[in-house]
Amino acid sequence: MTRALRIRGLIALAAVALSLYIAVTVPVHLGLDLRGGTQIVLETRSTATADADSEATDRTLEVLRGRIDALGVAEPTLARSGSNRIVVELPGVQDPAEAADVLGRTAQLTFHRVTGMAADADDTAEPLPKRPREQVLADESGRLLRLEAASLTGEDVKEAAARFDQQGGAGWQVAVDFKGSGGDGWARLTGQAACQPVGDPSRRVAIVLDDKIISSPEVDPSVACGSGISGGSTQITGSFDAGEAKELALLINGGALPVPVETVEQRTVGPTLGAQAITASAWAAAVGTALTGLFIIAVYRIVGLLAIVALACYGLVSYAALAALGATLTLPGLAGFVLAIGMAVDANVLVFERAREEYAARHRPSPRSSLTAGFRGAFSAIADSNITTLIAAGLLFFLASGPVRGFGVTLGIGVLASMFSALVITRVLADHAVSRRRLRRRPHLTGIAHTGAVRDHLTRTEPRLMRHPGRWLAASAAVLVLAVCGVVVRGLDFGIEFTGGRLIEYSTATPVEPDRARNALADAGFPRAVVQASGDNRLTVRTDQLTNAQAATVTDTVGTLTRDADKLRDEAIGPSLGEELRRGALIALAVALGAQLLYLAARFRWLFGTSAVAALAHDVVILVGVFAWLGKPVDGVFLAALLTVIGYSVNDSVVVFDRIRDLSRRDPEAPFAAVANRALLQTLPRTVNTGMGAAFILTALAVLGGDSLTDFALALLIGLAVGTYSSMFTATPLAIELHKRT
Repeated sequence: MTRALRIRGLIALAAVALSLYIAVTVPVHLGLDLRGGTQIVLETRSTATADADSEATDRTLEVLRGRIDALGVAEPTLARSGSNRIVVELPGVQDPAEAADVLGRTAQLTFHRVTGMAADADDTAEPLPKRPREQVLADESGRLLRLEAASLTGEDVKEAAARFDQQGGAGWQVAVDFKGSGGDGWARLTGQAACQPVGDPSRRVAIVLDDKIISSPEVDPSVACGSGISGGSTQITGSFDAGEAKELALLINGGALPVPVETVEQRTVGPTLGAQAITASAWAAAVGTALTGLFIIAVYRIVGLLAIVALACYGLVSYAALAALGATLTLPGLAGFVLAIGMAVDANVLVFERAREEYAARHRPSPRSSLTAGFRGAFSAIADSNITTLIAAGLLFFLASGPVRGFGVTLGIGVLASMFSALVITRVLADHAVSRRRLRRRPHLTGIAHTGAVRDHLTRTEPRLMRHPGRWLAASAAVLVLAVCGVVVRGLDFGIEFTGGRLIEYSTATPVEPDRARNALADAGFPRAVVQASGDNRLTVRTDQLTNAQAATVTDTVGTLTRDADKLRDEAIGPSLGEELRRGALIALAVALGAQLLYLAARFRWLFGTSAVAALAHDVVILVGVFAWLGKPVDGVFLAALLTVIGYSVNDSVVVFDRIRDLSRRDPEAPFAAVANRALLQTLPRTVNTGMGAAFILTALAVLGGDSLTDFALALLIGLAVGTYSSMFTATPLAIELHKRT
C-alpha cells in the first residue's frame, strides 16, 4: 500500500468515524413542514414617532421572545431576517390565529383621566396628532368618552397577573402592580377623579390598550379627593373570561412593541402531513438507492459494489454535516438529500468510464493503473460539474427564503459530500480491491477491464451525430416555440408564494367534488376561491387574502361537505412579500445563468460558456412551458427544482466540453466538428449510466414521495431528460456553429 493511499484511508476512516459519532449524538433539527407547527413572518412598520430600523426590530424581537415564553410553546425559534423582518417558529401550534393575535398586538398600555362624555357625532376617534391633548374613544358599552393625555403607560407597570375574584363575584380580572413613581402617578390620577361627584363620567379612569378602552371603572366613593388610591396597585375589570384575562396579563408583562408589526407570511402544517412526508421520502430513498445500486453493480461489478459502499458513507457524512451545522431539514431539503444520492453516482461513473478508456487504450495494462489514470483524467470534469451545482445551491441560500433556502443548504452539503465520497472513499476502497492478487488474475471481475456494451456499439458504428448541427438546433427551436406557446396560451399558475393569498389543504373523510366545494364557497362569500382535489381524499382551497375569521368560515364550509375535514396545512402570504419573492425568483434565475456563464468562460472559453448557458436557458423555458401545459403550480418548490435543473443539466455540458478541450489539445489540427462528435461518442456511456442512476432516484421520489413531492420530482425528471438532450444536441451543435463564425 502506497503512502498516498494510506493517508487517504486514514482521512476516510476519520471522516466516517466522526460522522458516525455526530449522527448518533447530535439530532438534526426538523423544519415545521416535517414536524408540524406554525411559522409566522412579521414585518416591523415605521410610525410617525419611531423608525422600523434594525435596532427597533431587535427590541421588538426581544419583546416577542418574552411573549412566546409566556405562551409556553416548546422549543420556539425567533430570528431576524433582513433589517425589518422577524421569523417565528412555533412547533406544535396548530391554531395560528391566537398566536398571531398575541404576537401582532403592539400592547401600548396607557392610563387616562376621563373628562366627560362626547355628545356630538363628530367626536368619533380620529388618527391622533403627534402630541394629542385629548382623544375620544368608545368605552366598553360603546359610549364615547373624552380622555386626557396619558398619565401613565405600560412602562410604569411592575407586574400583572390574571386572578379570579371569588369573594366579590366580579369574575376574572387583571391585578396590576406599579413600580417606582408609577404608584404615585396612579394615586394622583385616582385622586383627581375622586374629586368629581359620584356617577359623573369625570369620576372614571380609562385603561386603554392599543387605542381601545378595555376598562373604565369609576373611582370608589371611599377614595378621598386628592389622596387617591395608594399602595401602587389596581385591578382591571372588563367581563373577561379566563383566556382573555391571561392574555391581557401576558401582554402587559411582555411590554409594548417599540413599533407595530404586520404578519406578512403564515404557514401551519399538521404533524400528520409532516410524518407522511418523512415516511414517503424514506421509502423513496430506500427504493431509489436500491435500484441505483443494483444498476451500478450490474454495470461496474466489483468497483460498482464499492461505489455503493461509498454512497452509504456519503449519506452518513451528509447527515452528520447537517447535524453539526445546526441546519434545519425541510421538506424540499429532504428531497434535495434524496436527489444528491443520484448526483453522487455521477462522479463515480465519470471515473469508472475514464478508467475503462485507459484500460482499452493501453497495452497489457493493470486495472489499478487504469483506475489511477481514471481518477486523474476525470478530476477536472468532476470539479467543474460540481462547482456549477454549488453555484446554484449558493444562489438558493442567498436569494431564496424559507424551505427553498433549506433545500439549497442540503444540496450544497450533498455536493461536497459526494465529491469526498468519490475522490477519497471510493478511491481508497477501489485501489485496495483491484490490487488484490485474486482480482489481478481475474481483471474482468473488476468492472474496468472491458469497455461496456454502449461503448462497443459506438466504436463499431461511429455515428456522425454532428454532421448536420443546424438540424439539431432547428429541433430545439421547435420545442422552444411549443413551450412558449404553453406559457402564452395556458398561462402560469403561480403559487401563493408569488401572488400572495391564502392556501388551506384539508384531508376529508370522503371524496369531495371540486365543483361542489367551489359552489359552496361561492355561496359562503368566496366566489374567487380556487379548489383542487388530489389523491387520498385531499382538497386544496386557494383564495385572496383572508382574515382568520374568514379562514374559519372556509373551514366550516368545507366541513359541511363531508363527515370530517382535518386541516393539513394553512399558508398565508402577504401581497408585498409575494411580489418580493417573485422578483427574487427572477433575480435568482438571472444571476444563476450569469454565474454559470462567467465560470464556464473562465474555465473553458467564451464559446463554450455561451453555448452551455444558452442550453440552460433552453432547459428553463421548456420546463416552464411543460408545467404551463400541464397546469402545474409554479411555486417556491418549483423554483428549487428549476435552479437544481440549472446546476444538474450543466454537468453534462461540462463533461462534453471537458472532453472536447482534452481532444483538441491532443490533436490541434483536427476539425472542430469532428472533435465535438468524437467527444460526444466518448462521453455518451457516462451520460447514459448517470442518467439511469438519477432517473431511478427521481422516479421513486415521484411515485413514492407522496403528493408533497410529486410535482418536485416531476420537474426534476423533465429537467433530467431535457438537460441530457440539450447538452448533446443543443449546447454542442451551438458550439460548432459559433466556432464556424468566430
